[in-house]
Amino acid sequence: MQMTLRWYGSKHDTVTLEQIRQIPGVKSVITTLYDSVPGEAWSVEDIRAMKQEVEAAGLTIAGIESVNIHDAIKIGSSDREQYIENYITTLERLGQEGIHMVCYNFMPVFDWTRTELARKREDGSTVLAYTQAAVDAIEPEKMFESIAGDMNGTVMPGWEPERMARVKELFELYKDVDDDKLFENLKYFLERIMPTCDKYDINMAIHPDDPAWSVFGLPRIIINKDNILRMMKMVDNPHNGVTFCSGSYGTNLENNLPDMIRSLKGRIHFAHVRNLKFNTPTDFEEAAHLSSDGSFDMYEIMKALYDIGFEGPIRPDHGRMIWGEVAMPGYGLYDRALGAAYLNGLWEAITKSSSKA
Repeated sequence: MQMTLRWYGSKHDTVTLEQIRQIPGVKSVITTLYDSVPGEAWSVEDIRAMKQEVEAAGLTIAGIESVNIHDAIKIGSSDREQYIENYITTLERLGQEGIHMVCYNFMPVFDWTRTELARKREDGSTVLAYTQAAVDAIEPEKMFESIAGDMNGTVMPGWEPERMARVKELFELYKDVDDDKLFENLKYFLERIMPTCDKYDINMAIHPDDPAWSVFGLPRIIINKDNILRMMKMVDNPHNGVTFCSGSYGTNLENNLPDMIRSLKGRIHFAHVRNLKFNTPTDFEEAAHLSSDGSFDMYEIMKALYDIGFEGPIRPDHGRMIWGEVAMPGYGLYDRALGAAYLNGLWEAITKSSSKA
């Protein structure tokens, strides 16, 4: 297990590499070229500059989150080939620079959905939250407007203003895409890129849909054990794997998280571990990583990862805003640092208790 922290780059992140290096047990970051546009090929120069900046701070890059996928690939339009070729070029260049893990998603329109970015909790911290009733009461094109004021002056991944300005157009593009069609287009994409992944030993780690059900009638496919196993079988290559995000799969209380982890032995290439607190099955808020602060047994999640021999990068996920910090919601320094320390503590305890058994 390799503890990491997500970092958006010095031009976009309030958290510095110097601060990340001081978190005990964190030696690597998960990063990206945040200015890149979905569909374009990343340049060798930009990849090298990113890598050099991280390494100059005494850290390494454990993977990329994300190399975003152009909508033409997701909907299977006639112009998808050029965007797939560009994606392959990016993978080749990452592989040549020694970067071997890419997290991505295949979600239509919205990369993730929350109805609040700063719900205040009893302890005074603020968190991301979701209420289905709020989604049901709003028009899709108004979603960005409803949360934009809580972004603390940042640009949140998946909610870039230029993309959100095209919401109506995007919904029109996806009007004929159902779950099966989205699976078909994902299969086509994966089959095209697997030879490159094999050549450069790049693990593709698909991120689950968040929340794990249809929002605004859009198809959602990476939501549960059955669908993930379907994906593994349709492109049966060890480089075709998953990002196991406990917070995303966990939005659906029917998902048994430790069981899902054990069913994916050898195919979990990256892990996001965080906690949620449920008020109702469709009203949840993000919690501290500590088990008792939310609804998940974090020990059992980490134990399942240990039991399958997970050795890949892992990171604490969305943190609370605490201690007066102003940052991208979910991506401040303080609570994620606490999360990293807590997860490392669980891992040490599990490792030592297992060796004595």
